[in-house]
Amino acid sequence: MPWTYIVECADGSFYVGSTWDLERRIGEHNEGLGAAYTRRRSRRPVHLVWAADFHRIEDAFRFEKQVQGWGRAKRLALIEGRWHALPLLASRGHAGTQLRREAQAEDARSRAAE
Repeated sequence: MPWTYIVECADGSFYVGSTWDLERRIGEHNEGLGAAYTRRRSRRPVHLVWAADFHRIEDAFRFEKQVQGWGRAKRLALIEGRWHALPLLASRGHAGTQLRREAQAEDARSRAAE
């Protein structure tokens, strides 16, 4: 079954990918055999924070590329299931800017608490 997934890296960054075998792929990332981005020791281990299955690998790949174009705030909204925020985070108007600032502040607070 094709998947699009997001892993959170040890350094707090996100990596977006697609695969046929999700469990195997996460293992590859953690062994340093995955994408060049997750091969860096400072980014491992990674852990799965979001995944969705698709009927066709082309659809999983297309969604992967779409999410790769998103900023951190929009990716966090997807991970957290805040579907209503996704269109606003895509806008360049005041509402989108305000939501991005709120998401960045919340992200900074959660990182400081760790």
